[in-house]
Amino acid sequence: MPSAEIVAVGTELLLGQLVDTNTPFIAGELARAGIDVHSTQCVGDNCERIAAAIRTALSRADGVVMTGGLGPTVDDLTREAVCSALGVGTEIYEPALRAMEATFAKFGRPMRANNRKQAELPAGSVPLDNPRGTAPGFIALASGEQFVACMPGVPGEMKPMLIEQVVPLLRERFGARETIVTRIIHTIGLGESEIDHRIGDLFRSSENPKIAVLAHEFRADVKIMAKAPDAAQAESMIAPLQREIVRRLEDGVFGYDADTPSSATLALLASRHQRLAIAESCTGGRIAAALTSVPGSSQTFVGAVVAYDNSVKRWELDVEAATLERFGAVSEEVARAMARGARTRLGADVALATTGIAGPGGGTPEKPVGLVIFALDDGTEPSRAWSFRLDGDRETVQRRATTTGLNLLWRYAKGQEP
Repeated sequence: MPSAEIVAVGTELLLGQLVDTNTPFIAGELARAGIDVHSTQCVGDNCERIAAAIRTALSRADGVVMTGGLGPTVDDLTREAVCSALGVGTEIYEPALRAMEATFAKFGRPMRANNRKQAELPAGSVPLDNPRGTAPGFIALASGEQFVACMPGVPGEMKPMLIEQVVPLLRERFGARETIVTRIIHTIGLGESEIDHRIGDLFRSSENPKIAVLAHEFRADVKIMAKAPDAAQAESMIAPLQREIVRRLEDGVFGYDADTPSSATLALLASRHQRLAIAESCTGGRIAAALTSVPGSSQTFVGAVVAYDNSVKRWELDVEAATLERFGAVSEEVARAMARGARTRLGADVALATTGIAGPGGGTPEKPVGLVIFALDDGTEPSRAWSFRLDGDRETVQRRATTTGLNLLWRYAKGQEP
C-alpha cells in the first residue's frame, strides 16, 4: 500500500491564528484512496524549513501532500521549497497565467507582477487547474515513484482539487488496490475507562479491523478502521465487530458517523411525536444552538428562552418571585419552574432547563463554581431535576453543561431514565 505524509504550510497555523482543517480532510480522502498516511506536520513560512520537511517526508514515505504557500506574496514559499528539495528549476504554466490575466481583466483590476509567480511551477511537474482561485496546484515528481503534491491552503479550493485531480492521479500512479473504511460509533455518558473496561479485549485481539477511541467533552467515539481491496469487503469486515461493540456499549451509543447528540435526540423525539422547548441560563443558548444546527430541526424543536436575568425568568417563564427569593436562581426548584414555564409558554410537549454558576466568580461554599442544575418537564409530576459539579473554566463548564443537557434529553427520548 503506498504511503504519504501531509505537510501544512503557514506561520498562522503555528501561531494558533488559524485552525488547520485541511490535514484531517486530506488524511480521510487518502485513506479512502488506499494511501497510508504515516505522519502529519505543520511548517511555518520559511523556505529552508519547508524544504527540510519535504526531504524528511520523502525519506520515509512514497510522497508528500502539501497545502498552503502558493499565493503571490513574499511569504508564499512552497514552490521555491519544492524546487530546492528536488533540485529543479521553475517554468511558467501558460494556461494558469492566461486564466489569471482573464480574471483580473474581468474585474477591471491590474494584474501585478507578483501574481505571475503563481503560474511558476517546478519544472516537469503535473499542473493542477484551480477554477475556484488564481493559484494552480501541481504534482512534482521526485526520484522513482515518489511525488510532492501541492495545493492551495484555502479549503474551498483545496478540497475539490484533491478529490477531482490529486486522488485520481495518485490512484493511477500507484495502482492503489486497497481502501480504508472507517465506521464511527458515537457514545455519550460513558467515560474512556468504562469503554476500555467493556471492549478492551477487542482492542488487543483486533488488528484489521483496528479499533481506536477518541474522547470529546463528556462523550467518546469508537472508531473501527478496516483495510480491504474495496469498500464492500471493508464494510463486511467491520460489521461483526461493530455489532459486538454496540452490544457491549448499548446504553451509551447514540449514533454513527455523521450523527450528533442533537440529531439523534431530535429523531427520537420526532418518532414519539413530541415537540421540544429549552430554557437556558448558564449555558446561554448553547443547547438551542446545537439543536438548530440540525437540518429539519424545526419539525421538532419549538424554540428557547435564554433567561439570564431573574426578571426574564419571572416574566418569560413564569418563575415566581417567591421561588427565586427562597431558593435562589441556581436551585432545583427554579430549574423545575423554568422547564415548566418553557413547556407551557412555548406550547411544547417536553422542555429542558439549565441554571448554574459557570464562573469564574459567583460561587459560594454551598453553591460552588461549576454547579449546574438541569430540569426536565413533560407534564408528569413530579418533574425531574439533576445537579452536577462540572470542573473547568467558564468556557469548559458551558461546553460540558451543553453535552450533559443533550445527554439527558437523548436518554429521555430513548425511554431511559436519565
